Parts: sequence; C-alpha cells; structure tokens
Amino acid sequence: MENTKNNEYEVRKEKLSKLKEEMIAYKDKYDDIEKLENVATLDDGTHIRVAGRIVSKRSFGKFMFLNLYDVNGTAQVSISKQDLGDNYDLFKKDIDIGDFIGVDGEVYTTGTGVKTVKVLEGDLLSKSLRPLPEKFHGITDSDIKYRQRYLGIISNDSTRTTFKKRIQILNDIKDYLRSSDFVEVETPILQNVASGANAKPFITKHNALNEDFYLRIAPELYLKQVVESGFNRVFELGKNFRNEGMDASHLQEFTMLEWYAAYWDYLKNMDFLEKLLKDVITDVNGNLDVEYQGKVFNFNEFEKVNYSKTVSELLNTDILDFKDVEEVKKILRDNQMFDESEIDNIKSVTAAVDLIFKKKVRPYLVQPTILYDYPAYMIPLARRNDKDNRLIDMFQLVVNGWELSKCYSELIDPEIQRRTFEQQMIDKNNGDEESMSIDEDFILAMEHGMPPMSGLGLGIDRVVSLLTDEPTLRDVILFPQMKKIKQQDNQKVLK
Repeated sequence: MENTKNNEYEVRKEKLSKLKEEMIAYKDKYDDIEKLENVATLDDGTHIRVAGRIVSKRSFGKFMFLNLYDVNGTAQVSISKQDLGDNYDLFKKDIDIGDFIGVDGEVYTTGTGVKTVKVLEGDLLSKSLRPLPEKFHGITDSDIKYRQRYLGIISNDSTRTTFKKRIQILNDIKDYLRSSDFVEVETPILQNVASGANAKPFITKHNALNEDFYLRIAPELYLKQVVESGFNRVFELGKNFRNEGMDASHLQEFTMLEWYAAYWDYLKNMDFLEKLLKDVITDVNGNLDVEYQGKVFNFNEFEKVNYSKTVSELLNTDILDFKDVEEVKKILRDNQMFDESEIDNIKSVTAAVDLIFKKKVRPYLVQPTILYDYPAYMIPLARRNDKDNRLIDMFQLVVNGWELSKCYSELIDPEIQRRTFEQQMIDKNNGDEESMSIDEDFILAMEHGMPPMSGLGLGIDRVVSLLTDEPTLRDVILFPQMKKIKQQDNQKVLK
C-alpha cells in the first residue's frame, strides 16, 4: 500500500511539473461561485459557477462525473469531450481526486434524478500531490487522525458533524449571552502572575522585558477589573493553559468561557446557567435528554448535593474545621482511603480535600449535579458566606463525573483577599505547585472599589464532547497537542 502511495506521489509530481510549465497548476482565485449545497435546489438550465475539492471521479471514455466537496456539502458535475474540446484531456489525464477545480456551466437533472452541473468551462485551481484516504472511507490511525485533522474532516462525516456542532454550540452560547446584555472582551494570555485558579502554570520567557511570564490559567482577575471599570456584564471565550495531567477529560490547553455580572450573586448565576444550558442543548439536540457513550443525561433537572457535608460524611469528621495539612493526612491514613504515596504528595489542606472529592465523590456524580457549600479554604477568590464564614457562596456543575462549570459570588474585600493570597503563598512554599501567587495589581484594583458580582467558568470542550457523543476532548478539538514527530516517524505521517 505504501509503495502504491509513493508511486502515485511521483506520478502526481510529474503531472504538476507539466502543469506548471503550462501555468495552470495553482490559481489565485475563482470568483462568483455558488455554494455546493445549493446546486440541488436550483432549476434546470440555471447558469452557475462552483468550486471545490474532487472527492470522486467516474470516467466513461469521453464523459465523466466528478463530485466536488466542501465541509457543507457536495455537488456532482459532468464533463464531456463534446463540451470542452481539447480542454477535456486536462480533466481526463492530469486532474486527480483531491485536486481543487472551478467550473462554469448549467444545472440539469440526470436520468437517476441527481442535480448536476454540465461543465462548459473548467479550471484546475490547486493540484494535490498526495492522495486522500483510501476510497474516501476515512482514516483510523489515531496519530494521523489528530495530527492531520483535515483528512478526518474531509473523509469522515461524523467528524464534520462534530466540528459543525461545536461551531453551533459556541454561536448559541454567545447569542444567549449577548441577548442578556453581556459584552465580549479580551484579556491577556501572557500574564506576569500565575493566579485566578489553583493550577500549575506554563512558564515562558518574555525577552523584551527580561522576565518570566505565565500562560494564563484563568482570565478571572482581569475580567473582574473590567467589571470594576463599569462594564456590568462581560464574557470572554478563549484558551487557558494548565501544566497538569492529560486524559480523556483533561487537556493542558483548553477552551474556557468565563462571564461576570455586576450585582449578581452565585444563586442568580446558577439560575442563569441552567437556562442557558437548556436553551443551547434544546437547539443542538432537539430535547434535554443527552445520549453519551451509552448513558442518558437528563438536563431538565439538576440534582443538588452539599459538598462539605458529603466529604465530611466520608471522613466522619467536619472538613470545615480543617486547618493543618498534617492533621488531614493523619485522618486519611486512619481511614485508609489512599495509598501512602498519594498521601505523601499532599502539600495543603486544599489539595487534600480536592483529592478526596475527585477520587471518592466526583466519579459517581453521573446526572447533572450542582454541588454547593464549599469550604472557604478551597477558593481564595470567592466571597465568604454571611452566616458561616467557613463556607463560600459557590456552586459547581458536574456531569458524567466531569466538572463542567464553577461559579461563585466574588470576593470584593481587599483585606480578606490579601489574607487568602498570603495563605496561598504559604501553601506554595510548602510545595503545592497549584497554589496561586499574590497579585498586587489586582489587590490595588480591589482597593479602588469593586461592585458586588458573580462570575462563572464553563468548560467548552467538555460541553461539546457531551453534546456530540465524543469519548475524549481530543475528538472535539481541531488540533490537540501531540508529541513532536520523531524523524523516523515523519514519513509515516506524510504518506
């Protein structure tokens, strides 16, 4: 098979060499074209120009059918020696499956009822040196599937559907936010303080400033400052980066949506999120029952679970009173909940409780579940509860054991904020790489006064994965991060 492909590559290179001599290998444009998917709706006799990639070619002596493709549809065109004269030889001998062509002609209906463009003039627009996947039936090699995503989109209808749905989901979410008076803003990806979430950052060198910078782990601190400036409702859709593990539901580079609303609390945001998700899911899915990998999630109802109470019951002790990490590690040893190696790696109370939740609670939350009443030490940026300052006004949405969304009423007291940042630095100095750093610019902004507000983050890749029934996040990202190709493997990808 590989020899066949290599031979075809050489044959196409020879064709290209001849075509370049004739100045017809690569065009700069092709104007006034109709959408391929519209051909089937046009009346016979309509004059039309279309362009696309050839994905099939059937030749019958002096007559041939070609199918042209783009991501939104295909159209059949017919080419005959009688209509094209000497130019017919170009299509007969030198044009291959995978090439891009543009044609000018008239619509007619074949004897089998297929709307077709009768080509009166045709041009080669771009020559493909390498063939498409065999018989246009798709690709199965996982490395090529992700590294050469364009081949999967061309050859697999399910892959095209997934990415078109992703676009629809993003557009629906943006439309819903805009209709609710939110405006889209942009904040820095390169940041000089790693803050906004508990995560290990990527570090890079800013040569002009001669300082280390971090790829953002969250846009939160900047978005709050935008709200402070008078934009009462804002959102940002963009990439975050967290230098952590990789699995089916985690990637180091991922798409996150965050929105912030002045004068809202977390309960208002909870209601808003439920309405937004129901609107988007209904539009994309047709109803609120989402089928995913053999399971059905009902988004009509959201279960409610008390986070602190649930974890406390597992340990038979009140986690709200935790202050010392060694005390927590002793409790974990007494309960024999984890291997000693896992316990040894715990560097803070926050990390300990988070580990318990992620390993012993979250995997069993299958249906849409809202968790609330989190310990205050878990989120240094969240507002303390008025009735019990050991709690924060926060909730989290979990589906299929995946954290889809996190939301809280924002902390706007700069004195409390400084104390929580200082505790984070203690944890960081004790070895917790996911703890935040103190952001003095953010505290300065807080000291100028911030309105009451609530912010929410929504993991877009996980939402898309659930709504497209794709088993991993890599399947809903156009170009997921991959290991660098070794020199000896380079030819495998190129063939």
